[in-house]
Amino acid sequence: MTIELPGFFDLQVNGFAGVDFNAADLNSDAVSFALQRLRATGVTRCLPTLITSPLNQFAASAAVIARMPDAAIAGIHMEGPYLSPHDGPRGAHPREHLREAIIDDFQRRQDAAGGRIVLVTLAPEVAGAIRLIEHLVSNGVRAAIGHTAAEPPRLADAIAAGATLATHLGNGCAELLPRHPNPIWELLAADEVFASLIVDGHHLPRATVRAMVRAKGAARTILVSDAIAAATCEPGDYVIGGVRCTLDAAGRVSLPGSPYLAGSSLTLDRAVANTVRFTGLSIDEVIPMATTTPAAFMGMTTAGTIVADWDEGDCALHVRQVTA
Repeated sequence: MTIELPGFFDLQVNGFAGVDFNAADLNSDAVSFALQRLRATGVTRCLPTLITSPLNQFAASAAVIARMPDAAIAGIHMEGPYLSPHDGPRGAHPREHLREAIIDDFQRRQDAAGGRIVLVTLAPEVAGAIRLIEHLVSNGVRAAIGHTAAEPPRLADAIAAGATLATHLGNGCAELLPRHPNPIWELLAADEVFASLIVDGHHLPRATVRAMVRAKGAARTILVSDAIAAATCEPGDYVIGGVRCTLDAAGRVSLPGSPYLAGSSLTLDRAVANTVRFTGLSIDEVIPMATTTPAAFMGMTTAGTIVADWDEGDCALHVRQVTA
């Protein structure tokens, strides 16, 4: 059947269609191309995401994105460099560029971005993190918890300071965790915290997605792609912020020779369809997770509309037309 829905709002896009937003040679033509290809999948608003990097590299990419007049850019998501240095929680973020959460460092990055950083993911256990969360919130920037090995009291401190999102919950954490307590249980149980999920079949098993959505509730669940340059591309080697990763034939993106994922090749239309398939919820219950819920979380609105074909039997969503 044919359905109409609001444009997708993706809070976490590292790159798309061969373009890495973290590339040292990023330019406006490359960003425009990536946004055009994103629109074809239904994404009409997004937060280009810049991962852990030295200040000068971050500033170069941020300045290009900040100058773009395209209304699809709703702001910048800064993921790092205030993250756990440990393997597992660190994910694909370069250890050598991680640092303490210093307000002056963030402010230099915000100045380089022309004030367009609207979401910051950080680990609460990093020195200075709680103070930085308070600074972010007081200045209208959303604070998210991610890439963390924090103990429950530290997570509680971060939430009390104003953190309101768990970035790609269930990922960016140790492969082996205590049964309880652990960051996943703590963040699932926190009613103040929304959870973003990467529902590509690689980051989270089907049963995990189903349990997480049941625990958080559809109204506090946000679907993100966490896409890198490999999205919509053929299998092979790609780069995110200078870090080499490999896209395999199954669509999994990982660091070569390791079990660690490095972003995804996911698109939000597929994320919506996968979530319906994994949870048993209706398409009408899932659509807000990729549209109005992330927009409202950011204090923003969606843009435009999507006309799509929805095959309920196969749980397949095919975008036909996007108006933005």
